[in-house]
Amino acid sequence: MSEKAVNGLCSQGKVLTLDTMNPNVRRVEYAVRGPLVQRALQLEKELKEGAKKPFTEVIKANIGDAQAMGQKPITFFRQVLALCSYPDLMENDNFPEDTKIRARRVLQACGGQSIGAYSASQGIECIRQDVARYIEKRDGGVPSNPDNIYLSTGASDAIVTILKLLVGGEGRTRTGVMISIPQYPLYSAALADLGAVQINYYLDEDNCWSLDVKELRRAVNEARQHCIPRCLCIINPGNPTGQVQSRQCIEDVIRFAKEEHLFLMADEVYQDNVYKDNKFHSFKKVLFEMGPEYSSTVELASFHSTSKCYMGECGFRGGYMEVINLDPEVKAQLTKLVSVRLCSPICGQVLMDLVVNPPQPDEPSHTSFMKERKLVLSNLAEKAKLTEEIFNTVPGITCNPVQGAMYTFPRITLPQKAIDKAKEEKVEPDMFYCMRLLEEEGICLVPGSGFGQKNGTFHFRMTILPPIEKLKAVLQRISDFHVRFTKEFS
Repeated sequence: MSEKAVNGLCSQGKVLTLDTMNPNVRRVEYAVRGPLVQRALQLEKELKEGAKKPFTEVIKANIGDAQAMGQKPITFFRQVLALCSYPDLMENDNFPEDTKIRARRVLQACGGQSIGAYSASQGIECIRQDVARYIEKRDGGVPSNPDNIYLSTGASDAIVTILKLLVGGEGRTRTGVMISIPQYPLYSAALADLGAVQINYYLDEDNCWSLDVKELRRAVNEARQHCIPRCLCIINPGNPTGQVQSRQCIEDVIRFAKEEHLFLMADEVYQDNVYKDNKFHSFKKVLFEMGPEYSSTVELASFHSTSKCYMGECGFRGGYMEVINLDPEVKAQLTKLVSVRLCSPICGQVLMDLVVNPPQPDEPSHTSFMKERKLVLSNLAEKAKLTEEIFNTVPGITCNPVQGAMYTFPRITLPQKAIDKAKEEKVEPDMFYCMRLLEEEGICLVPGSGFGQKNGTFHFRMTILPPIEKLKAVLQRISDFHVRFTKEFS
């Protein structure tokens, strides 16, 4: 390349190239919004331009975006948010008095009584107090200190922040972080970005994706040969697998974390999405019920979000984390770190407040709120059952019960010819399968290889969020495609 003098200096091309950029960023992968989604967007554009396809719309069942799938927002939430955004609406008689009371309380806590002002970096104080009360009530009276609550830009922001505090070292002293396989790609992406060592532990598919402490022990012992394990991440209810861990399992995990001197991260954003006869147990509640030997020593960060459960308010990016047993000096560093981004979005903070402080039985919005909440959750329970039942009728598809969250992660049997064809095209076999499904049926899923899976097994993740009639059609089209695909490559 020829050199040119620019301001007296030699220019040799771009400063930032693939070779000179941060190598950790190049290693980041995020399957949920990967090449399949890019192709789905392209297909949508082609349909709008009049192109003929075997389908009339693209159904993006790749991500847990409830409102994009047609779920209606909760009226109470949107009314309070509207009042906070445009306080002149307080004069409108169409808004129930309890929505106005909530809005006034929040606005009084904001600088200039406007949600357009920054808040304290940790979040608006009265909202953190409400979150602490919510946790205390949820956990049967276990105390929660508002000073341990950090409001965040969704749960993802808080998860990455804690990982930043944990990660360090070089070579064999690099930090190792244990994550479940299958996992939510946020974790693998964040660990790649931070230069940490990903320690895989496998969930037991044959036992409804349960977690076995013997597998945790295997993983941590092997990892100690090349890194220093410092953290164990749990997603409960599970994403992408939809399992709900038992109380006994959570106790076993806490004991393991104490024995192995590991920091615990509990991703509990689907805590209201629990179906069948399962019950959600928070890690904090179980930790404190196990007594001071554990509750005063095990370091725990737990996370919640406004994006999932019955709320589905993904775009507002609201969330919180609670930290337990954090070293006071480290806690000061955490507060410093979150202050760098000034504060999380105020609308998201307000929404988080409404989730933890919903209408009470003596308030005018209570009846309609409970009706809307119940409808969303009962529909999800029905869709979870429907998904399991239909997939398990298809030869070559095996689907565990969807106990919680909003996804299914069925196992698919692929013919050897299809596997060979995928290798020829230099893609993973389940990616090949999902791309063919997208091109032929207009249904966008995420291949199991994007979440991790045992060698020799193939899966896909699909959200159960579409409306029931559309979900039935999607399940039938996937089933028909699988039979057709299997026949083609047999």
